[in-house]
Amino acid sequence: MSSQLDAQAAAFVAELQAAGVPPIETMAPAEIRALQRGFVPRLTGTPEYVARVEDREISGPGGPLPIRIYTPVTPSLGVLVYFHGGGWVIGSIETADAACRALARRTPCTVVSVGYRLAPEHRFPAAVDDAVAATRWAVEQAAELTGESALVAVGGDSAGGNLAAAVTLAALVSGGLGLRHQVLIYPAVDDDFTGPTFREYGGGDYLLTLGEMRWYWKNYLANPADADSPLARPLRAPSLCGVPPALVVLAECDPLRGDGEAYATRLAADGVPVETLRYDGLIHGFFTMPGIFSRASLAYDDVAAALRRAF
Repeated sequence: MSSQLDAQAAAFVAELQAAGVPPIETMAPAEIRALQRGFVPRLTGTPEYVARVEDREISGPGGPLPIRIYTPVTPSLGVLVYFHGGGWVIGSIETADAACRALARRTPCTVVSVGYRLAPEHRFPAAVDDAVAATRWAVEQAAELTGESALVAVGGDSAGGNLAAAVTLAALVSGGLGLRHQVLIYPAVDDDFTGPTFREYGGGDYLLTLGEMRWYWKNYLANPADADSPLARPLRAPSLCGVPPALVVLAECDPLRGDGEAYATRLAADGVPVETLRYDGLIHGFFTMPGIFSRASLAYDDVAAALRRAF
């Protein structure tokens, strides 16, 4: 194991290895989801206080779409629509709860966390369709949600970062969203696994593996032709011109770091204001695991500062 790793990251990976947790790609989705639910309280730690947490359902393209609304203690500057990670197969509103609470409190903003449909039961573009629908709902309800502001940003981690980027691309075609900002946390924006960060960090000593990522994409895409859509692979979009300014958050010891760096480069090349933050020694997933990683709190402060500037 590399000495690059943060001490908490090294201890967490070693703990999982000692526990003999099977590779994700060897388990059924339902089995992985159940295993993850058992870990959630420890991963998310003590939740930060917000004024109100409300679980609701809105009308989605596949039926009722669950959302969770976090109202900050102090006046809200805008709305952040947040999409959880989990390779489009696992993850939930619960796994993103700690991060959403922290961002709502520290920005402060109203956070709308989206329980989009998961693969393989609902393959691409179901998650994108849900993400777009939830964002459009938030735009329409923004002033009511915040009490005043109609400013809306999107964000998410990993597969959720993919969905946030996809929403901004979809908005270029459909129009009417007027998004203020996008926060992409170690986003999965391509399915090319030949880059150097996959070779260096995808072997199993840094939590997320190459085999796991291949399995996520296999479950997400209904057929190979789906990969041609920029809404599936935003890094392959012909142009990113016109999408909102971005913050790209990366972990050093993460196979997806290269994708995030490449996307930030593309954004800048296409004239989109972009800021990149990299947290050395940390691994994929740290942002939603403040119960494990104390430096998640620093990342929350940094993202909240970026959102304050955007709003």
